[in-house]
Amino acid sequence: MELCKDGRVGYHNGTLLDTKNEETLLLKELKNWQGGEYQCKVSNGISSIKSVPATLTVTAKGRPNCKSKPLQHFIKLPENCFQKATKSFHFNVGKCPNSGCAGNLNFDLRCKDSTRYCCGVKRMKDVEIACQGYTLPVKVVARCSCKKCLEPKVLIRGRAVAADNGEPLRFGHIFVGNEKVGLTGYKGTFTIQVPQETERLVVQFIDKSNKFVDTVKVFPFDRKSGDVYFEVKLLRKSKPIEIDSTIGVTIPLGEMEGEDTIGKLEIAPNSFHRSNGESYRGKVKASVTFLDPRNITLAMTASSDLNFINEEGDILPLRTYGMFSADFREELSNDAIEASNVKVYLDTASIKMPEHVEKVKLWSLNPDTGFWEEESLFHIEKRKRNKREERTFLIGNMEIRERRLFNLDVPEGRRCYVKVRAYMSEKFLPNEQLEGVVVTLINLEPLPGYTANPRAWGRFDSVITGPNGACLPAFCDAVRPDAYTAYVTATLGAEELEAAASSPKMNPNIIGVSQPFLGKLDYRRSDHEDEQLKKTTFKINLAKPNANNIDETNGPIYAYQDVKECEEAPVSANHFRFYKVEKDKYEYNVVPFEENDLTSWTGNYLSWWPNPQEFRACYIKVKVNGPLEVMVRSRNIGGTHPETVGQLYGIRDARSVRDLNNPNVSAACLEFKCGGMLFDQSSVDRTLVTVIPQGSCRRTGINNLLQEYLRRHPPSAVNNETSAFSMLAPVDPLGHNYGIYTVTDQNPRLAKEIAIGRCFDGTSDGFSREMKVDVGNAVTFSCQEKLVTRQSLFQRLQSSPAETLTEIGAEMRRQTLVRPAQSRIVAYPSGQRSRRAQVPSQNIRRSELPRQ
Repeated sequence: MELCKDGRVGYHNGTLLDTKNEETLLLKELKNWQGGEYQCKVSNGISSIKSVPATLTVTAKGRPNCKSKPLQHFIKLPENCFQKATKSFHFNVGKCPNSGCAGNLNFDLRCKDSTRYCCGVKRMKDVEIACQGYTLPVKVVARCSCKKCLEPKVLIRGRAVAADNGEPLRFGHIFVGNEKVGLTGYKGTFTIQVPQETERLVVQFIDKSNKFVDTVKVFPFDRKSGDVYFEVKLLRKSKPIEIDSTIGVTIPLGEMEGEDTIGKLEIAPNSFHRSNGESYRGKVKASVTFLDPRNITLAMTASSDLNFINEEGDILPLRTYGMFSADFREELSNDAIEASNVKVYLDTASIKMPEHVEKVKLWSLNPDTGFWEEESLFHIEKRKRNKREERTFLIGNMEIRERRLFNLDVPEGRRCYVKVRAYMSEKFLPNEQLEGVVVTLINLEPLPGYTANPRAWGRFDSVITGPNGACLPAFCDAVRPDAYTAYVTATLGAEELEAAASSPKMNPNIIGVSQPFLGKLDYRRSDHEDEQLKKTTFKINLAKPNANNIDETNGPIYAYQDVKECEEAPVSANHFRFYKVEKDKYEYNVVPFEENDLTSWTGNYLSWWPNPQEFRACYIKVKVNGPLEVMVRSRNIGGTHPETVGQLYGIRDARSVRDLNNPNVSAACLEFKCGGMLFDQSSVDRTLVTVIPQGSCRRTGINNLLQEYLRRHPPSAVNNETSAFSMLAPVDPLGHNYGIYTVTDQNPRLAKEIAIGRCFDGTSDGFSREMKVDVGNAVTFSCQEKLVTRQSLFQRLQSSPAETLTEIGAEMRRQTLVRPAQSRIVAYPSGQRSRRAQVPSQNIRRSELPRQ
């Protein structure tokens, strides 16, 4: 492989390599010890930087890269499908590890395969799962082998909106590096495709209308999950003030009600000039916007991920004391101008950690790399505020040459990692973990009076969960458990996940952290003291674990050097938890597929999603008249394709949502398998969809437009049953006028999220989380609550015990007078014998009914 040209330095697993000034590192007859990470470091006399590690995996000769035996992978079964063998509602369908395989070298010397190979499904087998009164078909992985990797497109989606009032960034310019990649939409929406070789995605949002500060974001992503959704919060620019360029001016930094300013900018007279160096004389419109860390609500507006590159080329974190953006413009032309003689003053009273006073520096953000670069050092100077009060300032010199964000930061060395996992439900089952969840940790500072800084946010980090959760970097302290605290949130798409409950009693089994370490971390969900608050955030002390205390060596907080231990920790180890609120929803696929891992897709005629590059989600809106919210099921069977006709694709359950204004009406947005091409792209299948509400329900209406469409596009499904509705799924993407909602996207989760939002709203282009039951419906049912007409034995004993006991005694005496009936042999019909294999004989003995 080519490694470290032009005198660059190479590393193997962090150890310096002796390449003897060779431009190419040639590895022959590889040994196991030569596997691992390889890096280059390049220096230019001013700074250094290390490359992204390249991983080399060495496999012994004759040993397969992909084990043929699949891993265990459990899927959840319906509620009436309890498995006695496993004593659970789960069934092992197997899974192939998404690991890389060695390609074919063809006698070439190269360090990268032209075609990537991964471990995938080679063969599946059909299995029938015995449920209560029926069987459920499923495809189980039988054998794994190496095959070409499925490489889904990775998209970053989201909205860019103002942090103060949600105003969207309309038609803002989006840059990745120096390249403009698009514009935001009218509602602030954006989509960015991640280039194949990208490891760190740095995106800049520029507002040409000058309402918002230019914002740089470093987006984490996961190549397996396909899409990641982010809400980008923008900081509104401060109102410009008019100054005279020939007169010096002082601009305060950090004006908060009831608080002292953190510092100020001092601009000397005649300091302004145009970009070509020409001096500017005249009026200046100056807008200086300060991001104050004392305002916790603005933490998510901070640019980048607050990291810098040190002299050794390593990436290290910063802790901020505030960021500011300066925008100077000529009065008449509104052209941007620069300032050369500018001083920055930082009040030392805002720095309570003595060691930070000497370490704090002025930094500027490189919008191309997303890293902070050192601008200036500070020196200490005392200034009188008035005759009686003297303040000490840190003073630094700077030039404002371009539209950059500046930062008053200090490198921080007290670092740890926090382990977080996300689950499908609040049962927190290990085999129901969610991947692709964006977990964000906002580092706070302690309360006044401690040896650290007053309450404020210092930095934030976002990490995406993988198959083993996520490890979030954070500042921590080994002396005082509450020296640093943090808020933690989690989102999947545009949906906020809920954190494990901390009240009414703190339960270690629910939170996921054992005592006594849990008490030391002081876990609190956001609704701990007020039940009306949201449940989507938790707060903890960031206590550095004591290596000599066995109770603190099993997570959920790990020392910085133990990052590997954090990433590989078993699910039984301590960790914090989030879960998705979906109590009234169920999905079952005959061909298992994890929507948060697109590489788990398997090509099969019965695959719910036939195309791994394009996912089409279809929903039907079902209106329910009645006092109860009911479960509605869609049963999806092959309808017209010769390979799948009569075979099950999957089932979906959804509970109807009641109208807020009318308690006797509800509606359900129910997914069904779209009609269209199957995975071989040879012919169309119109799925036979049957909608069945649970309980005593009857169909009372069908959307006229939908009924006419189905009539004009034969064949038609039989609808003799008034308790259900059947149709052959339309191939066309109809719309809200038909009660059908269809969305196509490169990510299944996002396609479903958008379709559900439109279905709730009852429109083809809107979005709502509040069910609007009277618009956009496809079919209507009337469901009645079953009345209890006969009391149970227990109820009768409670209401009239003497009378009930008398009746029981009389019945027992009557039964003793009845002679036993003679038995007779009755042949069991052969057609009904298929599911009675457990009966040993072909005939069944049955007793005659007693004569009355």
